[in-house]
Amino acid sequence: MLTMARSTQPNKALISERIQKLIKALSNGVYEREETIKLCLLAALAGESVFLLGPPGIAKSLIAKRLIQAFDNSKFFDYLMTRFSTPEEVFGPLSIQELKDNGKYVRLIEGYLPTAQVVFLDEIWKAGPAILNTLLTVVNERTFKNGQDVLPVPMRLLITASNELPEEDSGLDALYDRMLVRVFVNRIQEKQNFKAMLMGESSAAKDMDPALTIKDEEYEQWQAHIDEVTLSEAIFEKIFQLKSMIEQRAEAGTDMPSEDSELYISDRRWKKSVRLLKASAFFNGRDAINPLDLLLLQDCLWHSPESRHVVRSLSQEFAIEKAFDQSISKANATEAQNIIDEVHDDIAAQLCMTFSRETMMRKEWFKYDFSTAKRYNVNHNPRMIKLVMLQQNTSVSEKEKGDSRWVYVDGDEFEKKIKTGQCDVYGFVNKNTHLCRLQFEIDAQQRLVIKDIANRSVLVGLAGTKGITAAQQQQWQQDVDKASSKTLDADHSIKVSRSSFRGALPHNFIDKNLPVLIEQSITDAADSVSELKRLIDKSALRISHLSEYFE
Repeated sequence: MLTMARSTQPNKALISERIQKLIKALSNGVYEREETIKLCLLAALAGESVFLLGPPGIAKSLIAKRLIQAFDNSKFFDYLMTRFSTPEEVFGPLSIQELKDNGKYVRLIEGYLPTAQVVFLDEIWKAGPAILNTLLTVVNERTFKNGQDVLPVPMRLLITASNELPEEDSGLDALYDRMLVRVFVNRIQEKQNFKAMLMGESSAAKDMDPALTIKDEEYEQWQAHIDEVTLSEAIFEKIFQLKSMIEQRAEAGTDMPSEDSELYISDRRWKKSVRLLKASAFFNGRDAINPLDLLLLQDCLWHSPESRHVVRSLSQEFAIEKAFDQSISKANATEAQNIIDEVHDDIAAQLCMTFSRETMMRKEWFKYDFSTAKRYNVNHNPRMIKLVMLQQNTSVSEKEKGDSRWVYVDGDEFEKKIKTGQCDVYGFVNKNTHLCRLQFEIDAQQRLVIKDIANRSVLVGLAGTKGITAAQQQQWQQDVDKASSKTLDADHSIKVSRSSFRGALPHNFIDKNLPVLIEQSITDAADSVSELKRLIDKSALRISHLSEYFE
């Protein structure tokens, strides 16, 4: 029994590869329509309906005709609706013989919508109520009442199309809501594709490889396996995040006057969307929905061209910020940055040199009490004072490479020159014994800064006046360790995100541009965290030795 159970399990990897080849075959010779064909095929595999919005003459009917080739021995029905269309033209004419002999109101449905696997109804909103009401039942229940009999309808895919939306208060909202996948089909945009369309071969499809076509038996088997795909709690939270983003935009109502109604999404659509996501996961060879599958929702949740723009914009924001927890990585990195910034601010507040300012004879003078400053004998000069860099820097002299930790300058000369608010003096950097030209100035908060070689201001403290307590040093070190821990959390989150993202590639159905944006967002986050980690490590090293620098 166990062996038989295993044998019924499909090889998902082979199915995914087959679907990929099928999409390529169906898209052959139809320029800039592969994205639409992918979505229509997914809808067919999930048993959902599609609405194509776009001007006439852009291959909407051709797309539908291509889709019938995906199925083995299937029937296709298409019809151009007008306000004069009758139910007989869509569902089949009445059987005069049956009515005469048995008095039964029965339609001859063979060759009409009730017997077709793929149905294309153009200019759908022009149809009358009699057609649309019956169609609503067919879409909802996949059944057709023919006389006293209720017949199953084998329809796997209904594609409707129009160059307009149903009018408000027309009573068509219920049917429109059943069109789960909604695609805007535009004219050919790329020059080369337009040229190929004009000068190339006919867009007629090549003969489909019989091995790619979907058989009735396996289609039915796949439907059961789609329902087995899992929706994890984490994925539910992401769906709810996207739902909240759309609802918040609707409440803001900044993009269009009627945005509340335009961005309304029924519970039914959310429910039906989940099955589409499960189908996407299954036909991509997975047992569970991946965040990449959620990006298909951008083609399920819009109501009008205006709301389509908003939903796609929010979906892209969701893709690069939240789909793979990029925002969590950024939040950890931001928290780490805030912690280390607070440490630097506290060090600056405790140790930086703050001058007083006086105005004499319309001139500005800056003063600091250097009388208590410790003097060092450096290179035979006993008047040297030691100024400690309180922040990271790229070096304060072209002659010195790497981080500068302190400088020695002549105290008497420096005290005299810095009174004007800025000065250049010669001194020694770190433990080196060759003289370097150094630039100092007083900043807007009247604090002493030294300029590094990138002309950035670096706060300075004076060694030998007051020391750093053990409590201060310990607190700063604890905070730096906390910041380092946050960068490790961010780095781990990025690794998990990248693994989840790459594990879902290639994806057979989503917009091919979205994975590129996601990959870039994860890479950017990783680069930012890596750079932040490097800076925090340098800060940790500097802070751990800060008390030594001030001795």
